[in-house]
Amino acid sequence: MTTVTTPPATSASDRGRGDDRRRPDRNDRDARRALTFRQKLNRFDVKASPYFYVAPFFILFGLVGLFPLVYTFVVSLNKWNLLTGPGEWVGLGNYVTELNDPFFWNSLFNTVSIFLLSAIPQLIGAVFIAAILDQNIRGKTFWRMSVLIPYVVTPVAVTLIFSSAFDEKYGLINNLLQSFHLSPINWKTETFPSHVAIASMVNWRWTGYNALILLAAMQAVPRDIHESAALDGAGSFRRFFSITLPSIRPTMIFVIITATIGGLQIFTEPKLFNPSSAVPGGPQRQYQTTVLYLWDMAFNRQNFGRASAIAWLLFIIIVLFGVLNFLISRRIASTENRLHKKRTARKIARHQSASAAAGDPATDTDTDITDAQTEGGLALAAAAEEKRS
Repeated sequence: MTTVTTPPATSASDRGRGDDRRRPDRNDRDARRALTFRQKLNRFDVKASPYFYVAPFFILFGLVGLFPLVYTFVVSLNKWNLLTGPGEWVGLGNYVTELNDPFFWNSLFNTVSIFLLSAIPQLIGAVFIAAILDQNIRGKTFWRMSVLIPYVVTPVAVTLIFSSAFDEKYGLINNLLQSFHLSPINWKTETFPSHVAIASMVNWRWTGYNALILLAAMQAVPRDIHESAALDGAGSFRRFFSITLPSIRPTMIFVIITATIGGLQIFTEPKLFNPSSAVPGGPQRQYQTTVLYLWDMAFNRQNFGRASAIAWLLFIIIVLFGVLNFLISRRIASTENRLHKKRTARKIARHQSASAAAGDPATDTDTDITDAQTEGGLALAAAAEEKRS
């Protein structure tokens, strides 16, 4: 037996609705055909112009940023000589060799040590200078331009001046110490003193620059908040730590991340700190940073494969430091948000208990309203903290 299925008959009304559904597409096509060339060009301009505006950045980044990064990774997988070019394929052998090289770990220790000795005092000094420049002082423009002068001076000149000042025999610093009947310090032969000397160069050059960035953030804080806090009896220190610092947290995070990237890539200061040394980074490599070790591996030992592996290891370390800074800052922001919520809840609870102890008859009748106010206060506190961060 054969079963024959017949499709349901389409009524005239259904066919009419189908035509109505298809008609808008047909109308759009007809409208597009009816456009003139100038109108089509205007529509293309509206759609494509944003991509053309941002294209130069991505093209430039691809040429000078992304391509060298990828090519460096390819070089790191080969036994690459500066003069003879690419050699045999070694895979991850260069990375394994560097991770087992004590000179690499010594350079990483020196880099982190100099970074910590420079970044922490630099950030504290920048916040202090920005807070002073944020006050109503005379000659504000002059002082703001003055703190930028060390940044304008070339790093080579700064390094040569500080190298002469920290000279072990005839340097200014040791002469001052001896005038106070103190023993001279071996700034260029001992590890920790050399790190302090190099960190002082970095601090002298970059503190004013970071201070101006923080000053711009401080000036963006609404003055009405400071005036309200002053009317409530808050002093200048209280306003600074409770209003100014929380308000400039995003800028602080930016300054910390940029200082981290710059501190881990330090090269000029340790390279020129002791020009008479035959080994880059001191006789015992006591202040040889990772970038200086990379330069020595590439141009003195002519081993581009291992130098490229060092560059990629440093890139990974910088990314890890950046992620760590981001996680710590977000953790601090969430902790402050929770504390702010708890403080708001405690204030509302104290107000409720005080009203109940006073025998306020409206306390029992307005319980729902108070709960709603509590939730609203917490929501407002969370929204304010989210906006600030």
